[in-house]
Amino acid sequence: MNQPVPFPKPSPVNVQELRARCSACSMHQLCLPMGLQLQDMDKLDQIIGRRRKVPRDGHLYRVGDPFTNLYAIRLGHFKTHQINPSGDQQITGFQMAGELLGMDAISTDRHHCNAIALEDSEVCEIPFSRLESLFGEMPTLLHHFHRMMSQEITREQSVMLLLGNMRAEQRFAAFLSNLSSRYSARGYSSTSFQLRMTREEIGNYLGLTIESISRLLSKFKKQGWIKVNNRELELLDPATLKAVAAGTKTCG
Repeated sequence: MNQPVPFPKPSPVNVQELRARCSACSMHQLCLPMGLQLQDMDKLDQIIGRRRKVPRDGHLYRVGDPFTNLYAIRLGHFKTHQINPSGDQQITGFQMAGELLGMDAISTDRHHCNAIALEDSEVCEIPFSRLESLFGEMPTLLHHFHRMMSQEITREQSVMLLLGNMRAEQRFAAFLSNLSSRYSARGYSSTSFQLRMTREEIGNYLGLTIESISRLLSKFKKQGWIKVNNRELELLDPATLKAVAAGTKTCG
């Protein structure tokens, strides 16, 4: 009598592998285009390299490092900075989960700034040469990438405007309003969050002294616009902060 042929045992599910997929990441809708087909997501999963953990104060890359990858921030916060002609550090931006790092190096194949973790963080490495090869197959992905580059240019122009024409109170109000909108886009509270950067780092980025940042925090708190507890910040009047940033209201 013939014995029944046993069904093959299913391969064990690799939970870690499933969690590593782009489609399982809570931030994928920010760093990847909406509406990608399942097969397109599979193609992206195939080119995305390892996840890389970066400890607090650790470098993701340094000025002059060769360009090989873009980095999608999965967890944590980073700052980018350059060294100005006088040898001082100039912070050029603060980045958070769902944003891409490394686009500064696309034109020259070398990084023009340092990227440092503000807390224990994690990034997904995206080999740029392999990403470029997908652009021809996935026009939606190319369009999304162009949009992200445009947003980066707009951000840099906004910083120049911030440092060139705005009063100190406008700069700080714009900074807080910008953080608020970015946290909101990630599904977090737009009015209650923790400042991952120090007051000195905020001042460096905005072209203000640490004393000026402390005075502005006290002034905004006295006006009833914010509540501050160490690095915990609550925006009590976001609409007024936007008006201050736009220059249509001043600290009385």
